[in-house]
Amino acid sequence: MSPGTSAVVDAVAWFVIQVGTGYLVHRLPASTFEHDGPLWRARAFERGGRFYERWFRVRRWKHLLPEGGAVFAGGISKRRLPGRDQSSLLVYARETRRGETGHWLAMAFLPLFALWNPWWLVPYMAAYALVTNVPCIVAMRYNRLRIERICARARARAA
Repeated sequence: MSPGTSAVVDAVAWFVIQVGTGYLVHRLPASTFEHDGPLWRARAFERGGRFYERWFRVRRWKHLLPEGGAVFAGGISKRRLPGRDQSSLLVYARETRRGETGHWLAMAFLPLFALWNPWWLVPYMAAYALVTNVPCIVAMRYNRLRIERICARARARAA
């Protein structure tokens, strides 16, 4: 395949993968994302999101990321909190799990690019996958961990 053709195929493939995984996770039942599973659970090093503040300065750039949560009918945007009450915060946390799953799933398709690209181009495809997905994952994890801290404080005050 010529380099030009390969570039077009790569661009179309990434577009289909990103939209396709977004649609797939959008169609999954909300209950799938209600609670932290192995992929979403907080890790000790994250320190409730403070790791992302300190090492990635996420608060400075997260507003620049595209928001695709409301692209499909019935989807929920993660650009702003839907409300400040406990149930709205839990909905927001659920939707960050959904979004994070879509981005992890999109990156899982990376090995397909080795089927038609020359070996030397595959690392560039990996770099593209990381650059377009990891910042979104970082922002969603950061936001969810902050929400979980707020909810934990509210539960502690109520108890």
